[in-house]
Amino acid sequence: MSDFTEDEKRILSYLREKASRGQEYFRARSIADSLGLSSKQVGVRLARLGEKAEDVRIEKWGRSRSTTWRVERA
Repeated sequence: MSDFTEDEKRILSYLREKASRGQEYFRARSIADSLGLSSKQVGVRLARLGEKAEDVRIEKWGRSRSTTWRVERA
């Protein structure tokens, strides 16, 4: 996990905990509020983490007012 930034590690840890029982849906704003980041910071990192993370699947799911992300343990 050395190729992840500190913010990416914090986001992954949050997602692993929240999605421990199966798939969950998130908005960047809710993650950002929990971690003290901006929703833009989280949204950009979620897209990257979707490509880099091996134990969590992150998929851009839907877009209404803001993007929803589907997350599940791999």
